[in-house]
Amino acid sequence: MVLRAARARRIATATAFGGGGLTLLGAGTVGLLYLQARLAHRAIGRTPWTAPKVNGIYGSGDGTPLSLVMMGDSTAAGFALTDGLQTPGSLLASGISAIAERPVRLRNVAVVGATSKNLPTQVERVRGTDADVAIVFIGANDVIHRMRPADSVRHLQNAVRELIDMGIAVVVGTCPDLGTVEHIGWPLSYIARRASRQLAAGQTIAAVEAGGRTVSLGTLLSDEFHSYPDDMFGPDRFHPSARGYAHAATAVLPSACVALGLLPELETVPDPGRGEGVLPVDRAAVEAAEESGMEVSGARVAGRERGPRGRWATLIRRRTKTIDDEPLTTGESGTGGTAVSVSGTEGAESDPGGRSAG
Repeated sequence: MVLRAARARRIATATAFGGGGLTLLGAGTVGLLYLQARLAHRAIGRTPWTAPKVNGIYGSGDGTPLSLVMMGDSTAAGFALTDGLQTPGSLLASGISAIAERPVRLRNVAVVGATSKNLPTQVERVRGTDADVAIVFIGANDVIHRMRPADSVRHLQNAVRELIDMGIAVVVGTCPDLGTVEHIGWPLSYIARRASRQLAAGQTIAAVEAGGRTVSLGTLLSDEFHSYPDDMFGPDRFHPSARGYAHAATAVLPSACVALGLLPELETVPDPGRGEGVLPVDRAAVEAAEESGMEVSGARVAGRERGPRGRWATLIRRRTKTIDDEPLTTGESGTGGTAVSVSGTEGAESDPGGRSAG
C-alpha cells in the first residue's frame, strides 16, 4: 500500500515516473501485447454515431435553474446512445433536479476521443457560463494512447484548478478499468488494469489538491461489467450500454449533490470497517482506485488541511443504491427524477469519424 501510494504521489507530482510498464517487459511479451492491441482494435472497430440532443432544462420546481456541465471523453458524452435522456449528463441533471426540487440546465462539452490534454479547450467553452458544477469523466484515452501519467494528471489538475477559480464545483469520475474490455486478453488486460488504476490514483491526488473531489469508476464498473457483460457493454463491446452509463451516473450523483450543497458533506463519521476514513490523500487515492464507488475529497484534521504526509482527504462510500436487475428507463435519474423538458439544438460533441475509443 505504501509503495502504491508513493507511486501515485509521484505521478501526481510529475516526478520519477517513466513512460509505462512496457519498458520492463521482454521483447517477446512486447510483441504479444502489440498483436493483442491490434486484434482488440480490429474487433472494436468504428461505430458510427450521431450525438443526440442533450443540452437544455431538466426537471421542474421553483427557482433559477442550477447549471451542470459535463466534460471529458466519450463516457461523459454517452457514446453510442441514441436516446439523449439515457446519457450520463441527462441522468445526472434529472437526479440533481429531483433532489434540489428545482430545474437543472445541462451543457455537455465532452468530446469523443478526448484525452486530458484536450481539457483546456473544454474549460474555455465553460468560461463565462456561470456553471454551478462540472462533472469530468476522463482517462481511458490517456491509457489507450499511452500518455505519460504525469502529463495526464497535470492537465487534469490545471483544468480542475481553473474551474474552481471560476467558482464551479468539480467532481471527477476517474479512469475506468480498461482491463474489463473482453477484446483485450491476458497479459494486456493485466497491464491495462494496472495502468488504469495507477492513473486513477494520480487523478485523485491531483483533483483533490486542486480543490475538487473524485469518484472511483474503475472497480465499480469492473465488477458489474465482468458479471453482466451483455447488459453493461454497448454494441461495440467497448463502451458502456445504457445500463452501464446509468451505473456510472448513479455512482457520481451523490457526490455531485454534496458538491452543490444539496446533501451534507458527511452524514456520519467515516466507518473504518467499510474502508472509509481520513487519510493522507495519496493513501486515500490508492484505496479509492481499488474499491467500488469511493469518493475522495479534501478534509481538515485539527483545523489543518495538511499533515506531515501531505493533504488530508476523506475517503467515503456515498453510493447507497445499486442498479438492480431492471435497467433505468428513458428519463429516469436513479433517484426518482425525470427529465420533463429537454430543449436546445446542441448535443454532446463527437469526432467526425465516430471513433469507438474513449
